[in-house]
Amino acid sequence: MSTLTRRHFLKSIGIGASVIIMPRLMKASDNSKRPDIVIIIGDDIGYSDFGCYGGEIETPNIDRIASDGVRFTQFHTESMCAPTRATLLTGQYYIRGYHNGRNISIAEALSSAGYRSYAVGKWHNAGEAILNRKAPLERGFDHFFGTPQGCGSFFAPLTLSRDGEPAEEEWQANEAFYYTDAISDNAVRYIEQTPRETPLFLYTAFTAAHWPLHARPEDIEKQKGRYAMGWDELRRRRFERMKKLGIVKPDTPLSPRHPNIPAWEDEPDKQWQQRRMEVYAAQIKCMDDGIGRITKALEQTGRLDNTLIMILVDNGGCHVEYKPSRTGPFLNKQTRDGRPIQTGNLPDVMPGPEDTWQSYGYGWANASNTPYRLFKQYDHEGGICVPLIVRWPGVIRKRGQITRQVCHVADILPTVLEAAGVPYPKVYDGRKINPPDGKSMVPILRGQMRQGHDVLFWKYAHGCAVRQGKWKLVRMDKQPWELYDMDADPVELVDLARKYPEKVTQLETLWKQWYAGAGKKRNKN
Repeated sequence: MSTLTRRHFLKSIGIGASVIIMPRLMKASDNSKRPDIVIIIGDDIGYSDFGCYGGEIETPNIDRIASDGVRFTQFHTESMCAPTRATLLTGQYYIRGYHNGRNISIAEALSSAGYRSYAVGKWHNAGEAILNRKAPLERGFDHFFGTPQGCGSFFAPLTLSRDGEPAEEEWQANEAFYYTDAISDNAVRYIEQTPRETPLFLYTAFTAAHWPLHARPEDIEKQKGRYAMGWDELRRRRFERMKKLGIVKPDTPLSPRHPNIPAWEDEPDKQWQQRRMEVYAAQIKCMDDGIGRITKALEQTGRLDNTLIMILVDNGGCHVEYKPSRTGPFLNKQTRDGRPIQTGNLPDVMPGPEDTWQSYGYGWANASNTPYRLFKQYDHEGGICVPLIVRWPGVIRKRGQITRQVCHVADILPTVLEAAGVPYPKVYDGRKINPPDGKSMVPILRGQMRQGHDVLFWKYAHGCAVRQGKWKLVRMDKQPWELYDMDADPVELVDLARKYPEKVTQLETLWKQWYAGAGKKRNKN
């Protein structure tokens, strides 16, 4: 791949601003200089949290990457962490079986082209043992620093591993340890230690802003008082910024406040509620700081202008109000200095320190997912429509643009392989490989309309859904199916199931056929 004719990383330009000097178009199939590939994924972060998607949380580094690239407004994941990660890495619906022997990970595919692959942070793939420290190494990654399980303390993460071996001593011996910083620092280290002539694939999976609410005191202090207006006003302000940025169309309605959420004026524990959102914002700000260090390392090593960067989130904001009785292998028995840990969302305990385990709950999750309904665990847009930001100098002609083309997390593997000029294999390591469910997004990055998916499917936790063209059929648990015209009603407010019963039957039949077929393949393989 050709080298970018100029090196320029915007420092103060606004989103969507024009660029005077235009780099020449690079060929995605040019193997003379393969691009470095960096995928960064946040955890349980809502659609409107990043600044470039309308949020007030300070994310200048993410915003700069967006100003140099493309923001997707109709990018979809699965409704929870583990299935999203399995689908991202294999390009196949997770339900087909992460360990079915018939798929290939991005790292495995890129190894054939001489890439050195690194996994940093949270692993946690559906269909895999959550305590397997060697899991990333078994799927093609050369090195791994992180945690195989789905969540943990930000100050003392259990199962912390380095290249398949226990690494808990890294936080035991360091009072200043904070997991988000450790993820960023190790990502930078991997970039710096890779020979310049060797193409790299860096998969950086932050645990911010997943439960528990853990942040350093100085980071929380910077957010103090910013959420005194409450979640109702926060949603309104974000929604207006989203319209101005073009993230949502001007005629888009704001979904009503979720029925489990009181009006802010009626909330009895305002100080505690504010603190929850302050910690959440501090977690995301720290992640953004780390992303800044990663891009700086790419620039200082001469890689940035030949790097495909993708920033996304694994699902929408999480509403769950955790109880003190919650237990699991992720929960420390005590703090590093021997204090007991207070679990659960207790209004008389301010979240943030190592000895607390709280989440930010319904009200703030509803604001995070502005303008959509529902949350993580559901297949309504609030659970599965998330930010995707892509920067690829020389291929993306119009920088700072927004695309409304519908995409899915399964599209990432095909996109990466096309960008790297690596063909998708029919056989790998003696195994027959099934085709991916995803489709390359490279045409979109080139400013073209791609031929999208004929149909998309979801099934996990409390949600089921199928989307074909403008029609989306979705339900919660065993409740009746709901039907939405997503072109006219992107926020899913007007259920058309009774008006168009034949469309409900058609889409339900497609979904049942997919689910039965995927289940058979999963069980067989």
